[in-house]
Amino acid sequence: MAEYLKEIEEVTALLKHKDEWRAINPEYTVRMRRQNRFRNGLEIAQYTADIMRRDMAAYDADSSKYTQSLGCWHGYIAQQVMMSIKKHRQTTDRNYIYLSGWMVAALRSKFGPLPDQSMHEKTTVPDLIEEIYTFLRQADARELRHIFVELDEARAAGKNTDEIIARIDNYETHVVPMIADIDAGFGNEEATYLLAKRMIEAGACAIQIENQVSDAKQCGHQAGKVTVPHEDFVSKINAVRYAFLELGIENGIIVARTDSLGAGLTQKIPVPQKPGDLGQKYLDFLEAEPVSDVSQLRDGDVTIHQNGKLARPKRLDNGLYAFRENTGFDRVVLDCITSLEHGADLLWIETERPHVGQIAEMVDAIRKVRPEAKLVYNNSPSFNWTLKFREQVYADWKAEGKDVSAYPDPAKVDKGLMDAKFDDSELGIEADRQVQSFQKDAAREAGIFHHLITLPTYHTAALSTDVLAEGYFGDKGMLAYVRDVQRAEIRRGLAAVKHQDLAGSNIGDDHKEYFLGEKALLAGGTANTMNQF
Repeated sequence: MAEYLKEIEEVTALLKHKDEWRAINPEYTVRMRRQNRFRNGLEIAQYTADIMRRDMAAYDADSSKYTQSLGCWHGYIAQQVMMSIKKHRQTTDRNYIYLSGWMVAALRSKFGPLPDQSMHEKTTVPDLIEEIYTFLRQADARELRHIFVELDEARAAGKNTDEIIARIDNYETHVVPMIADIDAGFGNEEATYLLAKRMIEAGACAIQIENQVSDAKQCGHQAGKVTVPHEDFVSKINAVRYAFLELGIENGIIVARTDSLGAGLTQKIPVPQKPGDLGQKYLDFLEAEPVSDVSQLRDGDVTIHQNGKLARPKRLDNGLYAFRENTGFDRVVLDCITSLEHGADLLWIETERPHVGQIAEMVDAIRKVRPEAKLVYNNSPSFNWTLKFREQVYADWKAEGKDVSAYPDPAKVDKGLMDAKFDDSELGIEADRQVQSFQKDAAREAGIFHHLITLPTYHTAALSTDVLAEGYFGDKGMLAYVRDVQRAEIRRGLAAVKHQDLAGSNIGDDHKEYFLGEKALLAGGTANTMNQF
């Protein structure tokens, strides 16, 4: 027997013993249960952690099985992303949601728009996680409701309902894994632990944490980044793991991000406990000048032993210490190995450009020590993808001896290759081809398990609003909305065109009928203008 029908029988048996509940319809009860499959955030966190672990194993066996996500700053945006994926691909498999700290700061803080410096309210992060999953669950409720209506209509017409009931039993939820950004932990280890708990309780199965100083945190694509010694970062990885274990999510995922490739400063000098330990390795990266005589020292100078010699590390006027130039690669590799050795599951390397070769070189070095290493990678809007890939193609062609005289030399003409006249050129077409295959290439060659775009919906909101505003407030008037929004919605089959239905009006009508029967005052009658669609 189908599970849906079996569950109806079970509820029917329950109600037989409750005469006072005689008005309760067993099938309506089952429908409401199916529409609210996840009763709390911890159920979501466990369900999605299981999915993500399965996906990680699948990628280890076949690098073409990489995963993807888009960053979302509102529950409705996340809902539309997953509904669109399911509509176009008929499945949500290997597709996630990313929660960006940058977008929380820029769009969700009560202080108004803020830079990505952990200045926003920390509770905004778990609140947004809960909001996103509320919208994803509502997408389930709406879609299932449409199937239930189809079932009722088939029954009324005397048609076979086996296929419809099978779709109910095999329904694929819009609830998918979320990688959620905890920045640098919003304070000390205890603060990190407390916030991680809130995020997990809201539904997060994967928490991303970075090795910057919490109170000096910068966006990964800006200057002035300051990293912490490994022991400080490891303590926060431990704090997140304790939060997962305390809440019973034993397979929760920690994504350890290193900003060392672009970070040239540190706030603390660690204290080595024995030769060659992590503290000593961290010290070895510091820029320092040898001190041959203590008379060279000034009041307030700090000295260290570096490679067996007394040295004075370079200290800025703000008290921060500088790393030696060209040590970023080695620091990234050490950061990643250390994170994996202390419980991180996935790595995030913040780079300054999307270059498969650069990423692969670092991952290869990490895998010499930790063969299981794999990345979450930011396909960042902070990169000028068009320019960077055209520059890569130009450099490759030039190295191969190919004639590039038709194109401006990037070393001589800044951003010259951005000119629209190169869009249909051989170089422009090849660059676009490489952009299109970047995720497949990087998954195969550079160990990238998960590709995300941090801020896409920030940009799409701006672009679509600009297009509408230009026409509506210009000479197109309502045609700008009708032609470029509503007509496009209808022809693309977007659920949003029936905005009352998407917002839950029909679900509310169903409940009114469940609760009150034929006397219910319904919103979805013949006068409802949504019937025009």
